[in-house]
Amino acid sequence: MNARKNESIRVIALGGVGEIGKNMYLTEVDGDIFIVDAGLKYPEDEMLGIDVVIPDISYLIENKDRIQAIFLTHGHEDHIGALSYLLKKIRVPVYGTKLTIALAREKMKEQGFEGKPDFREIHSNSRLPFRSAAVTFFKTTHSIPDSVAVCIHTSEGAIVHTGDFKFDQAAPKLYQSEIGKMARIGEKGVLCLLSDSTKAEKPGYTTSEAMIAKEYYDHFCQAKGRIIAACFATDLNRIQHIFNCARDSQRKVAIIGKSLRRTIELAVDLGYLATDEDTIYTLNEMKQIPEDEKVILISGNQGEPIEALQKMARQSHPQTNIMAGDTVLIPESPLKNNEVFHNKTVDMLFRAGANVIFGKRELQISSHGSQEELKFMINLMNPKFFIPVHGEYKMLKAHSSVAKDCGIPESRIHIPDRGDVIDLMNDRIRSTDRVTAGNVLIDGIGVGDVGNIVLRDRKLLSQDGVLIVVVTLNKSERRIAAGPEIISRGFVYVRESEKLMDESGDLVKEIVERVLARESFDWAGLKQDMREALSHYLYEKTKRRPMIMPILMEVR
Repeated sequence: MNARKNESIRVIALGGVGEIGKNMYLTEVDGDIFIVDAGLKYPEDEMLGIDVVIPDISYLIENKDRIQAIFLTHGHEDHIGALSYLLKKIRVPVYGTKLTIALAREKMKEQGFEGKPDFREIHSNSRLPFRSAAVTFFKTTHSIPDSVAVCIHTSEGAIVHTGDFKFDQAAPKLYQSEIGKMARIGEKGVLCLLSDSTKAEKPGYTTSEAMIAKEYYDHFCQAKGRIIAACFATDLNRIQHIFNCARDSQRKVAIIGKSLRRTIELAVDLGYLATDEDTIYTLNEMKQIPEDEKVILISGNQGEPIEALQKMARQSHPQTNIMAGDTVLIPESPLKNNEVFHNKTVDMLFRAGANVIFGKRELQISSHGSQEELKFMINLMNPKFFIPVHGEYKMLKAHSSVAKDCGIPESRIHIPDRGDVIDLMNDRIRSTDRVTAGNVLIDGIGVGDVGNIVLRDRKLLSQDGVLIVVVTLNKSERRIAAGPEIISRGFVYVRESEKLMDESGDLVKEIVERVLARESFDWAGLKQDMREALSHYLYEKTKRRPMIMPILMEVR
């Protein structure tokens, strides 16, 4: 507990609630702001053309003088991926464990960050004193080593951010949770627990990683040809299983995927991934090895493997393709909004002659705790207040029910919305205000320059296409100099719709001549008349609503 008496304690989620990914949480103690994580998420289906989504940090920019530090719980992109965008606007120390900082540096380099971030390495026994609070950490079990929870100690008790976690009694030392330290923190007093809700709907316990290690080994021994092992680039626990099974079954591994290769190199250099020197080969070196001794470890450009697998199934991957007799291991469940693409890829892999191992319970072990593990965390922490985070609303709701099962009264549980200012003083939890929070869309090098109107136009273009109407006017003579020329893209095939195009042209000509006959001439009004008339006519004829773009030019 902090020695200084704190007068104001607030918690704000700028991301990570009501959604998967984009994690960013603020704890404000006497006005000082402590940021936990700065993550991104990948776009949903309706975000056409968008590369990634990050939290809206307007509130942080407005209050940058009050920010004390950023704390990173672990090295997954949904917790570190927005760091470069944040540090372009705000200069503040960033604390994280050795591997987390290494991965954050690499991600920022990949995103083109040119500054010199103030990274400060911590470990689970670090204690950091600040003016209004002290910050400590404890180890958690996740699919990546060096994962920690962040504890912000106030005079009223600790604010504990669990990060992503599960409890695995068979976890190797590198991944073990510090359960004793958790219990001691709980005994000293936890004011509020912000806990991972990803698997809050799943009863029981998350299966141990030891099960997937056994399942992998069985497939490695039974496969008659090459093994194509798909994985996320930062799922180091899964990658370690693959290396171990390759070694034990006397197979050699080739790595495909720039992000995957760099992550493995970093992890090996820092001692977080163990491999034998004669296990990893290049694809060229693999040509001399029998097919039944090969393992291809693959991930995609954004660290996700399914797109790369589909290219291999189509025989269009630049490095290697699926061959008859390959065994493809797809351990992860499809990402949200990616189920159709995932299932189509599996079908294509079968068509290409592969034996695809997917959808097996043993291969889809989560790195997040299920209900009984969430209860265990709550009981260890014994918090006065509880805030479920990191999940869609249904997950947050399920987690709040778990907390009630553990004896936390409903009045001491708050399900947050993005931007809610949650006050934790005077022995009660309540939302007292809201700050700016939402999505900032990244498209290419543009940050935030694509909004709802642009997305609406992209959606419209993807559904009914565009019709471009070009008319050249001689304004002084009040006549049409050229056109109208009508160009269709994604609306109709012009050669088979000549009558429709001719009638549309006649309609435009009639509208233009009518407007030219008036005493006053309004360019904007003419364009609007053309849009409205064409839209009504085309919908009547085709039941489609293309985007209509009038282009008016003038000659003298």
